[in-house]
Amino acid sequence: MDIQLSHRMDRLPPYMLGKIKKLTYEMRRDGHDVIDLNMGNPNDPTPPAIVEKLREASMDMRNQRYSASAGVYNLRREVARKYKRIWDVDLDPNKEVIATIGSKEGFSHLCLAMLGPGDTAIVTKPAFQIHTYAVVLAGANVIGVDLGNDDAFLERIENVINHLQPKPKVMILNFPNNPTTMTVDLPFWERVVAMAKKHNVMVISDFAYGETCFDGYKAPSFMQAEGAKDVGVEFTTMSKSYNMAGWRIGYCVGNPQMINALAEIKGYYDYGIFQAIQIASIIAMREHDEAVAQQAKIYEGRRDAMVRYCRKLGWEVDPPKATMFVWAKVTDDHLAPYGGKTIDFCLDMIEKAEVAMCPGGAFGPEGEGYVRIAMVENEHRIRQAFRQLDRVLNKTAATAG
Repeated sequence: MDIQLSHRMDRLPPYMLGKIKKLTYEMRRDGHDVIDLNMGNPNDPTPPAIVEKLREASMDMRNQRYSASAGVYNLRREVARKYKRIWDVDLDPNKEVIATIGSKEGFSHLCLAMLGPGDTAIVTKPAFQIHTYAVVLAGANVIGVDLGNDDAFLERIENVINHLQPKPKVMILNFPNNPTTMTVDLPFWERVVAMAKKHNVMVISDFAYGETCFDGYKAPSFMQAEGAKDVGVEFTTMSKSYNMAGWRIGYCVGNPQMINALAEIKGYYDYGIFQAIQIASIIAMREHDEAVAQQAKIYEGRRDAMVRYCRKLGWEVDPPKATMFVWAKVTDDHLAPYGGKTIDFCLDMIEKAEVAMCPGGAFGPEGEGYVRIAMVENEHRIRQAFRQLDRVLNKTAATAG
């Protein structure tokens, strides 16, 4: 029988990262010690006290039932308290905070709530995949704007708004940026709010790496800009800073109407996050600011090592001020055998060097020529990965160290 799929499936390209994950799995299954620097999947443990709280809460029968799809009140209140403590932002836990099953779920369902056929969203180029394809899956159109963090970037967005009919409905921004690691300052967000109000365009900010910052840099929240709650929302997550990626818990905060729309959609799709996870997350936010800071310092050390090793390979890289990635420009000589295609380059590095990286092309054509390398392994493993890359790429016995 010929199974007829939805037309929306035709708008999705082959999932490039799926090829990387599949080959990595197959190589490891066959006994190869592939060093996986592909995904931003933390390899460090969740703080033990958070795990213990999960264990304790899991034993309580009251937590083994369905929960609230928007998140329990005490969790939403703790998110509001954290935003006040870290970014001096006031949030109403009842109207301006919602818990999500990781930020990707919330982001996708918000796009479903806000966008449909005939609508358009502005997305940066290159972009994290869900920023583009959540819009596509909602049936809306994507207009790409070359990424930046300055007035010229905002002028490019405003030019699109002025010349597109009907006007774009949403602009999707991500700082600190995945994959490029680009950062912004608070005046940038203030200019974004002013433009959104001027043109009646909504803003969705992805702030997943807001607490993974280096060298004294402190990433500003979109919510810190005056009037931000009038025009948009922001997504954050426990995945990175607390090493809780597999727990699948995140948050959306900001504009009450947008939060309510997301809550309505989620009410149809899910019964909420396992309540024991929510309780453990309360403890994480309430008691573990220091663990977040310590984890950022760990990533900072790995960043320094990774930047040094990339440069020894001849790859161009700016030391990132935030995120858990290095965005490296691969030399033309290294990419030439693959026709400049980073997906083919990365697949070959898994087989020959036993190192998995993320191809820049996975984030759109603008990412070609780059690889995104995740700082998820310790410095010893990172050094070993670059030794293996050097051995394959430069055909020498020289080490990265």
